[in-house]
Amino acid sequence: MIFDAINIPLLVLGFIWIIGAIFQDLKRREVDNLWNFSLIAFALAYRLAVSIYIWDYVFFINGVFGFLIFLILGNVLYYGRVFAGGDAKLLIALGTVLPLSYDWMVNFRIFVGFIFLFLIGGAIYVFIWALVLMVMHFRDFSSEFVKQVKSYIRLFYVSFILVVGVIIFSLVVGEYIWMILSLAIISFPLLLVFAKSVEEACMIKSMSPKKVTLGDWLYKDIKIGGKVIKADWEGVSEEELELIYKKGKKDILVKQGVPFTPGFLIGLILLLVVVKKGMFGF
Repeated sequence: MIFDAINIPLLVLGFIWIIGAIFQDLKRREVDNLWNFSLIAFALAYRLAVSIYIWDYVFFINGVFGFLIFLILGNVLYYGRVFAGGDAKLLIALGTVLPLSYDWMVNFRIFVGFIFLFLIGGAIYVFIWALVLMVMHFRDFSSEFVKQVKSYIRLFYVSFILVVGVIIFSLVVGEYIWMILSLAIISFPLLLVFAKSVEEACMIKSMSPKKVTLGDWLYKDIKIGGKVIKADWEGVSEEELELIYKKGKKDILVKQGVPFTPGFLIGLILLLVVVKKGMFGF
């Protein structure tokens, strides 16, 4: 059912819109709202046209339900500060594409499978991107890494104590599988320090006020024209951007995130491979 001819145009739409979002994200570090919303319009219009043609509105209703489910999920991830606005809206738009079966238990597995594969694939992609940034800015990264280790030294001490405790416990009970937990414990502070070092050394850019764009993340609060513009998760608003354009004189430090849209492409490709191979109950 998932690879039936009726679903192929939906999958094509999904791939085209994801690839378009990737180009925008890589070029401007943002994805246009119109681009994301147009996927919703095209996918639902296609579902409605097919439903009218075959005289079965379940195909259209599935798209609406998928949209509503991913609308909730996208907002949870956005307000939970996991996703930026463009990523959340692209996820919401894909909710109109992903209900590819008339069986809602199958659709549920598709949703869960896509989110899981998207997050896993996206995490690997982000880690590789961070490694590339580290190599490109190695001198700044190495000095920042030492600084971050010093600021998180207590966390390293706690992790070391926990690891020793886990090892002793494993030896006492004779269950050496617990040794894996010690690796996870010691990896946590290392990954945290690595991420913070990459962020501070490689992802902070100084730019003129005229080059700041809507939604850019300020590295720290700035004061312009007697008003303080806060560095928050939602980025620069239209009102704040107008103030920056009119009265901003000094260069502004902006924090650039990793363009995460390629994770959607990885997740969708992996999902189709898993479905095609009949893995995990598909």
